[in-house]
Formats: sequence, C-alpha cells, structure tokens
Amino acid sequence: MRAQLKKTVVLVGMMGAGKTAVGKALAAMLEVPFRDSDAAIEEAANRSIAEIFERDGEPFFRARESQVIDRLLDERPSVLSTGGGAFMSEANRRLISSKGVSVWLNADMPVLWNRVRHKDSRPLLRTANPKATLQALYDARVPIYALADVNVHAKPRYSVDDTAREVLTALLTRPDVLEEV
Repeated sequence: MRAQLKKTVVLVGMMGAGKTAVGKALAAMLEVPFRDSDAAIEEAANRSIAEIFERDGEPFFRARESQVIDRLLDERPSVLSTGGGAFMSEANRRLISSKGVSVWLNADMPVLWNRVRHKDSRPLLRTANPKATLQALYDARVPIYALADVNVHAKPRYSVDDTAREVLTALLTRPDVLEEV
C-alpha cells in the first residue's frame, strides 16, 4: 500500500510509550522523515534534556520545546515524536491541531514502568520514588492525552512494527491526514 501524508503526525504520550521507536517505524512505512523534538532541542542547545532541566529549569525547557515543535511542524509532512510533557501545554495542543494531527500512544502504566525503570535519562524520574512519580505523572497526563485527535493503544504483546501498523490503520480513517495513492 502506498499512502501520501498530507500533514505531520505528532506522536504524544508518556515517556516509555514508544513514541520514538514507533515513530521511526511509521516514518519508514510512510517513506517520510522522522523527527524528534527532544533531539532537536538537544542539538540546538548542545546539551542533553537532563542538562537543560538541571541548568535552566523546566519552564525554560518547555518554552524551547514549543518553539522547536512549531518550527518542525512548518517543515514538510513527517512523523514527529514529542516529549511526554509537550502535549500538556494548551498552546502546543492548539499548534499541533492547526498544523498536524496528534496521535496518543496509549500505553498502560505497568508497560511504561517496565520500559523506564532502568533508565536514568529521565529528569522527571530523578526522585526518591520514581515509580510513584511516574504514576502521578500518568494520572495527571492521561486526561490531557485523551484530547488527542487519534488514540492508539500500545498493547504489551505488540512489537514496534505492530504498533506502527495500528497507527497507520487509524490514520487511514483520516483523509485529511493520509490518503492511499
């Protein structure tokens, strides 16, 4: 199947949901560029996200994140992976909705914890009880992620490619986003 992407697909969801891995697979299936807002921020700042958080704080990071997402949405249609907190901003949600389509990779808490518990690259989880912190973030963010244009459940038994195919199938119901050619 050949399909033409009309606007950027913006993957949103919790850390560990698979936005980067699924995004790369989806971009390959659609033969479009894959972009990652966190990687673009790190490249522009010449520092890691954790270093930006530590040195400049979360508000500074969130402001840069919004600028980068806006810039990336102005480029040719692609698959864009965003950081877990990006969609929490109402301004970012409006921006994404006006220039692209948001897709929530909806992963359950046990899956998320299993994927992030051994990584220390997550600045928001550098707490005394990272599992409780992740749960609190999950509880606070799920109602906002539910506002996404498309919701795809990232099932634990699915491979990255399986999940990317689920996203593709969901996008095919949106002729404003994707059309078969």
